Amino acid sequence: MPHLRFRAVEPQTVQALSKPLIDELQPYMDCPREDFTFEYIYSTFFHEGEVSAAYPFVEVLWFDRGQDKQDAIAEIITKQVRGIIGEDVDVAVIFTALDAKGYYDNGEHY
Repeated sequence: MPHLRFRAVEPQTVQALSKPLIDELQPYMDCPREDFTFEYIYSTFFHEGEVSAAYPFVEVLWFDRGQDKQDAIAEIITKQVRGIIGEDVDVAVIFTALDAKGYYDNGEHY
C-alpha cells in the first residue's frame, strides 16, 4: 500500500511514472518501494450523450498519513503527470483512506 489508479491517461504514461513517483513519494509514505502499486484503468467519459475528452484522474488508496503529507503528495503527482502530458492540463488527485482493519494481506489485517 499505497495503490495508485490512473484514468484518462495512456498506459505508457503510467509505466513511465511508476519509477519516478515511487522515488519521490516513498519518503512521504514511509513504506517500502515494493508496497506501491500502479494501475492503469481504461475508461470512457461522457458528457451530454457524447463521448468526451477527460483530464487525468489519479486515485490514491492509502492509509491516511495526515493533511500535510496528502497535500504534498497531491502536488508531486500533479507535477509529474503534467511533466509528461503537458503543463496546461488539469489533473485530479483523489485520496481514499483505507481502514487498516479492513485491509488484509495474506489473510491478516494490518
